[in-house]
Amino acid sequence: MNKKTSKNITELNTNSNEKGRNPWFKFFSLNHVGFILIVLTINMVFFSCASSKSNLQSSKVVSSPNGKIAVSVDVEMANYSITLNGKTVLETSKLGVTRADGDFSKQLKLVNTSKVKEVSDTYSMVNAKKSKMTYLANEKTWETTNAAGHKMNIVFRVSNDGVAFRYVFPDKSSDVKKINSEETSFNFPIDAKAWLQPKTESQSGFEHTNPSYEAHYELDIPVTKSSPGPNGWVYPALFKSNDVWVLITEADLGQTYCGTALQQNSPDGEYKINFPQAPEVFKNGVATLNPESTLPWETPWRILAIGDLKTVMESTLGTDLAQPAITMDNAFIKPGKSSWSWVIEKDDSTIYRVQKKYIDFAADMKWEYCLIDANWDQTIGYDSVQLLVNYGKTKNVGILLWYNSAGDWNTVKFTPKDKLLTHESRVAEFSKLQKMGIKGVKIDFFAGDGQSMMKYYEDILKDAATYKLLVNFHGATLPRGLQRTYPNFMTAEAIFGYEMITFGQNSANKAPEHSVMSAMVRNAFDPMDFTPMNLYKIPRIRRITTAAFELATSVVFLSGIQHYAETPVGMSHVSDGVKDVLRQLPGVWDDVKFIDGYPGKHYVVARKSGNKWYIAGINGENAAKKLMLDLSFLAGKKGKFIGSGEGSVADGPSFEIKENTLGADGKYSVDLKPNDGFLMVFE
Repeated sequence: MNKKTSKNITELNTNSNEKGRNPWFKFFSLNHVGFILIVLTINMVFFSCASSKSNLQSSKVVSSPNGKIAVSVDVEMANYSITLNGKTVLETSKLGVTRADGDFSKQLKLVNTSKVKEVSDTYSMVNAKKSKMTYLANEKTWETTNAAGHKMNIVFRVSNDGVAFRYVFPDKSSDVKKINSEETSFNFPIDAKAWLQPKTESQSGFEHTNPSYEAHYELDIPVTKSSPGPNGWVYPALFKSNDVWVLITEADLGQTYCGTALQQNSPDGEYKINFPQAPEVFKNGVATLNPESTLPWETPWRILAIGDLKTVMESTLGTDLAQPAITMDNAFIKPGKSSWSWVIEKDDSTIYRVQKKYIDFAADMKWEYCLIDANWDQTIGYDSVQLLVNYGKTKNVGILLWYNSAGDWNTVKFTPKDKLLTHESRVAEFSKLQKMGIKGVKIDFFAGDGQSMMKYYEDILKDAATYKLLVNFHGATLPRGLQRTYPNFMTAEAIFGYEMITFGQNSANKAPEHSVMSAMVRNAFDPMDFTPMNLYKIPRIRRITTAAFELATSVVFLSGIQHYAETPVGMSHVSDGVKDVLRQLPGVWDDVKFIDGYPGKHYVVARKSGNKWYIAGINGENAAKKLMLDLSFLAGKKGKFIGSGEGSVADGPSFEIKENTLGADGKYSVDLKPNDGFLMVFE
């Protein structure tokens, strides 16, 4: 029985008890059977009159394949809600967008609903937490028109680990349509908590380079708390709602949408979509900020990973909803590890003599690459870089080169600059690099998330693929699944990374907590160039993490190319046993398991490569703790444990290495010092 029919019957029964106002009362009192027959007839009439509408609205709910996650959609009210096992995850939240030519957030008319269909996908990646992913979801589409009769479809997909939805404008038109705002919201219960990173103000910071997704997280905050700045909160955004964890991101922007965030203010726990600030655009050509496109047009997927921490941390929804890989010759795509002088030795290290030393360092550690940073074109030059490339070949070490992305959107002077702004200039530069034997590029200092800037990222990746170059974006936005679409996209910064730890003691003091947050949230779906692991000393900084903590980050953090923050001198103080582990670390992972953790407090993850499992953990708190790990999937296996030795942090790297065999139950107890970590290897 629909709500309208039920309401009419209730009104009829209520009125029938009013003797003085209802002539039917006497009749119904004398003939109960007649009363029942009349009510049934009325019911049938109402059902018949409403049949076409009820067919359209036959189901407002779409559930996950296992039936645990349910999404309720009310198109005419333009809202949705989500439950997990009957628990409210999202309360009534808004749907829709406003286009310059019409409002698609209210007065929507339901035209049709599709049957639930199964969506399945299996794909492989070399730059992800798993080498093979499987996506299975139930999809349902609601076809609507707005008050002006223009079409918009609302598509929901619900998998066992979360929810994704997008808007589709199916009409055909060569006229450019513009979206002024997105009304989509995520409305959490008022007692929910959040773990969020503020999005910094555009054109602020060093040489006007923000926003670059570089800020410390705010932990365990009320969902009513506003971001400290007007640019809102970045993705991924982590929440805990009724003991259910929710991680929000987006994917499949294409070249017809801007990158978005969550708005600064969240009254009563309701977060709305935030478009970028005006300066966040690529200015070489048409500086497009907000979304615009001809029709048909699909908006990005809004993604919510939902479940316990294990489900959310192991989810691959960020790439499941991304576009499949473009066609390219994949032979040159080789993830790996890299030496890098700049993070510790800074600008003065970008000279021929030092870079040759770092090539030797990479060769000794059996790392695949050496990154040469800013101003190399002035301090070394193309001809001498060619000599370094040739030398690297004799050592099986490939060379990566830094570039400044910038046009006039910031004031950074580092070079090479302005060589990548057009397709023609990229072709000229990338073809030169390919002939030299350069393996990849690190491109820095982008302007933000406007549509034209998001297009710039993709244009670079396309041209780099043509010339068989790997790509690392720095001072950049969140990848949002682009690494699936462009397999040559190895990593991106988009994090308050290790260089910040080297700049100031305050960041060094926050490093343990921040590292846990970065691994669990920023690194949840996308590769992250945190540039981790300094085992010895940071000039002018007192590192508060143990050497075992630093070692663990080599596995905890996920990046297609892992650029390590250690020097040849620093590594000379490290024992051969630890160095051998680092020499054998794989560049590609086959599987992942969340073992234990809590945002900001500690994190333990297991990664598999071939027949080896690497279990790494970090303590984000300045307090000792004992962890009882469930490693039952490795029960009875022999392994190597590397933890902190007896020496202090100030004394240099101190490790304890011991052999262990797991018991039949797979339980393993780990004692961690404050700001400590560990690494285990099982075969």
